[in-house]
Amino acid sequence: MESYLNTVGVGDDSEFDHPTLNDCWNQIGVMGDRTCGELKTVIHCRNCKVYSAAGRSLLERNAPPEYLQEWTDILSEASTQQVGVGEGTLVRATDTLSVIIFRLGNERLALPVNILQEVTPPYAIHTVPHRSNSVFLGLINIRGETLLCISLRDLLGLEPVVESTDFSNTINPQRMIVAGRNENKWVFPVDEVHGTYRFHINEFKDAPVVISKASEAYTKGIVTWQDKKLNFLNSELLFYTLNHKVF
Repeated sequence: MESYLNTVGVGDDSEFDHPTLNDCWNQIGVMGDRTCGELKTVIHCRNCKVYSAAGRSLLERNAPPEYLQEWTDILSEASTQQVGVGEGTLVRATDTLSVIIFRLGNERLALPVNILQEVTPPYAIHTVPHRSNSVFLGLINIRGETLLCISLRDLLGLEPVVESTDFSNTINPQRMIVAGRNENKWVFPVDEVHGTYRFHINEFKDAPVVISKASEAYTKGIVTWQDKKLNFLNSELLFYTLNHKVF
């Protein structure tokens, strides 16, 4: 057995590049004629140190010179690899956009996933004297971090909830979304979070030219989801407004 360990190059780095394997498990082991005397003790070849040493010799050998360059080329092309979106459709990953879809009252809206920090259960909102108003609701403490909470519903000028509207399929009612980048994060309550979805950029239609409501002013595009049209919000304009006009 010790002589076999030497043949697979254990302890000899020069052998890791081209290990010499005497696959005894295929000859006298469980996949061979089972004449190996060690089987009485180890029961199966995978329990034998010879088999284990052979496996380690393959994993520990030095990578061939072209290996790193090959993976560098593969990863450099990852952003343009084709991925499936929809039945029977292949598009490039760079041609798609992931969004989080949520509901405010009777409106379903979407924001890009790259600004999403987290979705949480409701937290207590602490009003700020002489500062809190219909848009700026107050401060929220989430795991020791104090964040500003706003009413996206009032900022967008959305209609109040119609009580008779059937939202019996609500899975996550009354959630809070934390969105933003780096230290510039905001929290806003929502009535329902539907989850994250990916759309092809061609699925987004231009927002209406004639703007009659605040929600449309913040709409970057319209996309159809589950046979319903929803507003894809302009996150840059939204956060610009919050940073410069809330106070």
